[in-house]
Amino acid sequence: MRFGIVIFPGTWSDRDCHYALNSTLRQEAGYIWHKETDLSKYDCVILPGGFSYGDYLRPGAIARFSPVMASIERFTSQDKLVIGICNGFQVLCEAGLLPGALLRSTHLEYRCQWVQLRVENNSSPFTSQCEEKQVLKIPISHYEGRYYADDATLAELEADKRILFRYSTPTGDITDAANPNGSLQNIAGIINRKGNVLGMMPHPERACEPILGSSDGNLIWESIIASS
Repeated sequence: MRFGIVIFPGTWSDRDCHYALNSTLRQEAGYIWHKETDLSKYDCVILPGGFSYGDYLRPGAIARFSPVMASIERFTSQDKLVIGICNGFQVLCEAGLLPGALLRSTHLEYRCQWVQLRVENNSSPFTSQCEEKQVLKIPISHYEGRYYADDATLAELEADKRILFRYSTPTGDITDAANPNGSLQNIAGIINRKGNVLGMMPHPERACEPILGSSDGNLIWESIIASS
């Protein structure tokens, strides 16, 4: 499977994603400068974390106008996979490819820490190698990661099983204490209606080897690979 990793001015998790995919999982991975528009050689496109355009205005608000985003919209219409991680999730929401928004965390702090994610739906191409209700150990690294949507959108996400991950305790309990940023309903990751676009705030690429503290992030990449 061939992965394309988008680079905006200010992106910094591109090399982490490349390492996880190429060096750890032995997958083809290439970089896509944000002004490129030809995505035909890729099976999955990644919008990695960082501070695209310095997060001016608000995170992702400028990046969503980069030329590559129109190509990503066409890419998703062809049922190909897109995953946005952290700032990538913010860009996808700004571009209207995912509902809702990522707001400032309730504690108003930038936090880089390990969190636990409970897998809510393992029938998606991003979670097929996980067990339902399995708890994954994956880190966050953000300031504006509080997922917000109106009540109707939240109800739709819940009814359609489009919430893939929730912040939880190590034993899988969904509690306020386990929520690192105040996200509504402890939401850590969602998919679009077609199920081929994932946005998540935690960084699976930073949990790709035991020496890093966890290799649970590989389950997400392995799910994508298995979908091909």
